[in-house]
Amino acid sequence: MDFSDQSPSLPVMEIQNKPAPNARQLLKLAERDLAQARSELQKLSDEEQVATLCEAPVAMRVRLLELVERPEKLIPLIPEAELCFTCKQVGVSDSSWILTYATSDQIIACIDLDAWSGLKPEITKLDQWIAALAEAGEESLLRASQAMDPEMVALYLREHADVELKPSGDEDWQPPEGGQTIEGQFYVIARADNDDLAPLLKLLNVLFQRDYWLYFRMMQSVREESTTEIIDWALRWRTNRLEDLGFPSWDRSMAIYGHIRPDRLPDLPDEAIPHEGSAWDLPVWITALPAASEQGHLIFRAVAELEIEERARFFYAFLSLANRVAVADRRDLGDSETLPATMEKAARVASLGLEHIAQETGLSVADVLRRASVTRLFRVGVNLAPEGVRPRFAEEDEDDAETENGGEAAP
Repeated sequence: MDFSDQSPSLPVMEIQNKPAPNARQLLKLAERDLAQARSELQKLSDEEQVATLCEAPVAMRVRLLELVERPEKLIPLIPEAELCFTCKQVGVSDSSWILTYATSDQIIACIDLDAWSGLKPEITKLDQWIAALAEAGEESLLRASQAMDPEMVALYLREHADVELKPSGDEDWQPPEGGQTIEGQFYVIARADNDDLAPLLKLLNVLFQRDYWLYFRMMQSVREESTTEIIDWALRWRTNRLEDLGFPSWDRSMAIYGHIRPDRLPDLPDEAIPHEGSAWDLPVWITALPAASEQGHLIFRAVAELEIEERARFFYAFLSLANRVAVADRRDLGDSETLPATMEKAARVASLGLEHIAQETGLSVADVLRRASVTRLFRVGVNLAPEGVRPRFAEEDEDDAETENGGEAAP
């Protein structure tokens, strides 16, 4: 079900309305004649080249990027999540040449999407991104560290090292064994004997030379601040940014699994209501939902009966629901397979709700869709068949919800 050319007023990001040449044909041409393939790609506008890249399977994107004459112009145009998927396909540790040209917003989005597990930072993945940035060069490392939340930089530092400050006026003081210092005041001591501190020391050197106050703050943070408090603030900043990318907070997202009294399941407002979705610059590349067919989900067959403007609103509302499913289910937001999986779940469960309300009210599925939000249909579907739909987490994960809500458990 393609939304990209149905209406000139359709609020899809302009770059995503560009027709994309076939990536497979370009790559086959490159096997025969590399220069000709590059020439054909350069005939396209920057926007068309981005379309070609993003509509290609993730596994093909590196080979396509190698054909690009000016990656410094193209890479900043790639939607944030698509850049994250591409770096992960290359291997984060080998993606430094891509990150060299990425914008600060793209880099932060990559870390927000990939370097967290549920409601906690995943330091192993954060290590990979910072190591790749360090390899990308001092400018990239400085730009990224200044754009990152100081809390994430502090968490990275304290995971690998302790910091000791040389006492003022104590002439008998001896530096700690294995301690390394840049300026003779703060000494960095590896927490593990076999830990490679090269990326960390490169980061500290860059900050000391180019942004001393951030360097000083990070040294003090490792020494003085509580890890719990740092994680709490890092989560708050990340949550706010993910909201801008269309991913609501976890407690808000969990509302889609809320209970509805059985006698209220078919309830509808008297008048048609606008879908709750509104346009935003999508962090993923998508201009179409699955096509309606007799074998497809009922909700997509119902959308096919709507007017063009109604379909456009549904497009964003449905993607918003799929994002809420991803957050509520604590799916890996940096995985290219997450959105297709959550779209499938959203469509399947919302179709149950749509069918139930249509049967109970005697209305057509299209009329139900006009009067009920897709989130409401999903909630009805959840209450009709909750087994295997509502996420189940270990009891200890409840502490994470308390962290996000300032000490109060999410509803």
